[in-house]
Amino acid sequence: MGVLERRRRVWICFIVLLCFVHRFPAQITYSVAEEVDNGTFVGNIAKDLNLNLQDMDSRGLHIVTSFNKRYFGINSKSGVLFVNERIDRDDLCAGLAKCSLNIEIILNQPMALHRIDVNVIDVNDNAPFFVEKTHTINITEYAFPGERFPLPIAKDADVGSNAVKTYKLSPNDHFSLDVVSGGERSASAELVLQKPLDREKQSVIQFLLTAIDGGKPPKSGTLQVTVNVIDVNDNTPVFEKPLYKVSVSENVPAGSKILTISATDLDEGVNGNITYSFVEQESLSTSEVFNINPHTGEITVTGNLDYERNTAYEIRAQAKDLGHSPRSSHCKILVEISDVNDNAPEITVTSLMSPVKEDAQKGTVVALITILDRDSGKNGHLKGTLNAGTPFKLQSTYKNYFSVVVDGPLDRESISQYNITITATDEGTPPLSSTGVITVHVSDMNDNAPLFSDSKLNVHVKENSPVGTCIQKLTAFDADSDENAQVTYLLLESNSNGVPVSTMVNINSVTGDIYTMQVFNYEEVKMLQFRVQATDSGVPPLSSNMTVNVFILDENDNGPGILPPYSDQGSVNTESIPYSAEAGYFVAKIRAVDADSGYNALLSYHIAEPKGSNLFRIGTSTGEIRTKRRMSDNDLRTHPLVILVSDSGEPSLSSTVSIDVVVVEGNDETQTPFRQRPMKEESFSSLHLYLLIGIVSVSVIFLLSVVSLIALKCHRTDNSLNRYSAPAITTHPDGSWSYSKSTQQYDVCFSSDTLKSDVMFPASRPPTDAELISIEASDTFSGNQTLHSCEKVR
Repeated sequence: MGVLERRRRVWICFIVLLCFVHRFPAQITYSVAEEVDNGTFVGNIAKDLNLNLQDMDSRGLHIVTSFNKRYFGINSKSGVLFVNERIDRDDLCAGLAKCSLNIEIILNQPMALHRIDVNVIDVNDNAPFFVEKTHTINITEYAFPGERFPLPIAKDADVGSNAVKTYKLSPNDHFSLDVVSGGERSASAELVLQKPLDREKQSVIQFLLTAIDGGKPPKSGTLQVTVNVIDVNDNTPVFEKPLYKVSVSENVPAGSKILTISATDLDEGVNGNITYSFVEQESLSTSEVFNINPHTGEITVTGNLDYERNTAYEIRAQAKDLGHSPRSSHCKILVEISDVNDNAPEITVTSLMSPVKEDAQKGTVVALITILDRDSGKNGHLKGTLNAGTPFKLQSTYKNYFSVVVDGPLDRESISQYNITITATDEGTPPLSSTGVITVHVSDMNDNAPLFSDSKLNVHVKENSPVGTCIQKLTAFDADSDENAQVTYLLLESNSNGVPVSTMVNINSVTGDIYTMQVFNYEEVKMLQFRVQATDSGVPPLSSNMTVNVFILDENDNGPGILPPYSDQGSVNTESIPYSAEAGYFVAKIRAVDADSGYNALLSYHIAEPKGSNLFRIGTSTGEIRTKRRMSDNDLRTHPLVILVSDSGEPSLSSTVSIDVVVVEGNDETQTPFRQRPMKEESFSSLHLYLLIGIVSVSVIFLLSVVSLIALKCHRTDNSLNRYSAPAITTHPDGSWSYSKSTQQYDVCFSSDTLKSDVMFPASRPPTDAELISIEASDTFSGNQTLHSCEKVR
C-alpha cells in the first residue's frame, strides 16, 4: 500500500504541475530496438525541442516515467537521450503489435513539459515453442482421406514478422500438413489424412511437427505428435430440425455461404465425429449449384443461381458419423431464389421490309420488332429508342411490340443502306439495356443519267492495224443501281470526210469497246471524229454523249519512190563524164520521195555496189553523185552504179536505181561540168520549162543579193563595225545554207532541174572550177562544186 500511495501522490503532483505549465510543445517520437546496449543513442532532446544546452542544468531538466525502471537517461551537456537499462519488449508489451514507452521531460523556471514516445522495435530474440512436449491424437481407422485434425499452435514471444509463420511435418505415409496463415498473428496448422488408416497394420503413428518464425535468420521449435488408431460406433447423428429454409438472391458470387446445418452424435471419439453430404436426386444435380462442407455443414454456392430457370431448390442432406459401422440421418433444405435485375432485354426482329423504295412516304413501316425481358415486375418493364441521325423512328404498337417507320426523305445515291441501332432499356435498379442492329436497303429510282469521265476523248491508233482492233474502252458511270445503272453504248451516225463513221469504227453496246471496221491509211485519213451515246436501262431511259477524236499514227509502210528522169528497179540509166573530169566532178543527182511522214520519210542515199565506191561518192542527204578522183588509164570506160535510197523508219524501207557512168573523150565535154542529159525533143515538157524558168529566176536573185551584200560591206562606216557582226554562212541538215550578217537576212532557195540539178552563175566568160560552190551535208567548201538544193541566205 505504501508504494501505491506514493505513486498516487506523484500523479496528483504531476496533474497539479500540468495546470501551471504555460506551454505544451508538440509530442516527439523516437524508435529504439529492444535488447540494445546501455548508452545507445535514442534522440537529441536539445535539438528536437530547441533547448539551450546551457539552460538545461540551470532549469533542472529531469525525466518523469511511470515505470519502476529508469530505462532512459539524458546527457545534460549534449542533450542526448540514451538507453539507461536493458529494454525487453517481450516483458513490457507481451503479445502487442506496437510497444511504446511514454516519458515526460520537465524544465523549471519557467515550467515546461515535453512528452516523448519511444517505440520499442521487436527483434527476433525468441524461438517458437510448444506448451507440451508431445501431442497425442486418436483417429478411428475408418476415417476418410481429407479429414482434418487440428494441431497445437506454437507460441513465440516475438510479434509481427518475427512470430510463427509456417509449420513443417516430418515425412510419413498417411498425413499432410495444411498451414493457415494468420497475417500479423501466428500461423496455425491442421493435419490432413491422405491415406486410409489400418489399425491392424499400424496402430500408432509418430512424426515431428516443426514451427518456424519469420525472423532473419528464422528460429524454430518442435513437437512430437503421436496418432493412435481406434474404433467403435453405436449412436445415429440427429439434425437440429428436419426442414431448413433460406432465401438467396440470384447471381450471388460463387463461394457465398447461405446456410449451416448441424447434427449431433452422443458417441464419443471418432464415433461421434460427423460428416455432411448431399443426397443426389435424379431431377437435379445439387453438387453443380451448391457445396456442403463435410465437417462443418456449411452450404455454399458453387454454380449460377438463376431465378428465371429455377425459383427454388429442394435439397436432401445427410449426416454420417465416422464409426466402424457408420450411421446416418437425413434432412430437407428449401432454398428460395429472389429475383434481381440480371437479364438485359432481348430484341427480336419479327419482320423486315427491305429494301425500301427511294420515294417511300413518311410513316411507311420498315420493320416489326419484339422486345422481351425475362425478369419480372419492374425489372421487366421496357422502353425502346433508335440511334439518332437516321430518317426512321420507333413506334410502340402494343405492350412489347414495336415498329420502325420512315420519318424523313430517303436518297439512295447519298446513302444506299442504313444500319439502324435499336436500344432497349428496362426499369430495374440499376437499369440494363441491349442493342440490336437492322440493315435497311434503299431501292433505286432512275434519277441519274450515265456520265463519262470527260466530254471529249483523244485516241491514237496505228495505221494498218487489222480490222477488229480494239482501240479504246469507254466506260460511263451511273449513280443508280441494278437496271437503272445498266449502260449500253451507241455510235451516233455521222460522216468523216464524206464517209459514214460506222463504216470505219464500231462500238460494243455492252462493254463500250471501240473496234476498227477497216484498215486505216495515214496517207489518206489522219483523223476522224464521232460521238458515242451512253444510255441506261431505266424507265424512262437517260443518256449522255462523248466526243471521240481518233488520230491515225503513221507507220513506215511506203518505200522511197525514185523521181524522173531516173527509173527505179528494173531499168538501167546512163550518164557520161569526160575523161579529164577532176575530183568532185558532178555526175548526176538522184531524187526520191516517200509518202510517209516524219522520220519515216527522211531519206538517205548510198552507193550499194562496191565496184564504184572507189571512183564515185554520193551525198547521203542530197543524192548528188560526184567523182572522188581523176580518171586513170587503168579505169574502165563504163562504171555501173547501184544507188540505194533508204528511209529512216523502223524497219527501214529502200529502193534502188541503176546508173551506168560512161567515160568519154573530147574537149566539148570538159568545157563545163554542167552538162545536159541527151534527150529527145519531144520529151521536153512544160514542167521542165517551168523548172528552168524558176532556176534562172532564183539564180538572178541570188546574184543580186550577193552583189548587194558585197557593196554594203565595202561602204559600211566605223559605227557599223560595232553594230553588225561578221557575215557567216550556215549549213542546214536539209542541205540548204544561210548567209547572215547581224540583223539583215536574205533567203534564196535553189532547186535543181530535172536533168542534172546544175546551176551556173551568169558571167561574161565560162566559169572556172574555183568559181563554183557546192554545199552538202558531208562536204566542205571546195573548188569544182555545184550549188544545189534549197539554200537560205541571211
